[in-house]
Amino acid sequence: MDSLSLVFSSGWASGVNAYLVILVLGITDRVQDLSQVPDVLHRGDVLAVAGFLYAMEFVADKIPYVDSTWDVISTAIRPTVGAVIGVLLAGEASSLDQAVGAVVGGGTALLSHLVKAGGRLAINTSPEPFSNIGASLAEDVAVLGVVAFAIQNPRAAAAVAGVLLLVGLVLLVVVGRFVRRGWRRWKKRDVVPA
Repeated sequence: MDSLSLVFSSGWASGVNAYLVILVLGITDRVQDLSQVPDVLHRGDVLAVAGFLYAMEFVADKIPYVDSTWDVISTAIRPTVGAVIGVLLAGEASSLDQAVGAVVGGGTALLSHLVKAGGRLAINTSPEPFSNIGASLAEDVAVLGVVAFAIQNPRAAAAVAGVLLLVGLVLLVVVGRFVRRGWRRWKKRDVVPA
């Protein structure tokens, strides 16, 4: 059960920032030699690539519209990383456990990625850049906090990730309704009476 909780938490976090998840798990495993984190994540080459890609995402995530372009590219990457981490965390388990880990990790990563990408599209309608910077920093802190917490308390962290995912999905639906309503009003304004 703890393994599935860690998979769920890291899956949620991978959907927001996959490279930071790899860095947190890998560095923590390198420092503490954790049994639940596979050794492949603390290899130097894996950490170097994840660090480089995290640095790129850290910058891209702060720039309006560049962040949304980055999110489009990451639509395939984040769920895949979530699924791979799910399989790795399932470890030397039966193939059913690994399949469940992949589905939970990848599915959760996909949902949280959709929440992040949708939220960023809404934030990009704001004319100032500070909301992007604030949202990006908040996402990084949330990912760092949830993954670090999941290593020590997997079940509690899974509950936190579940609440964050649910709140994000609800906010996305609410924002979507406002956008649709605004779009309809805008289209009615363009219609000239005959």
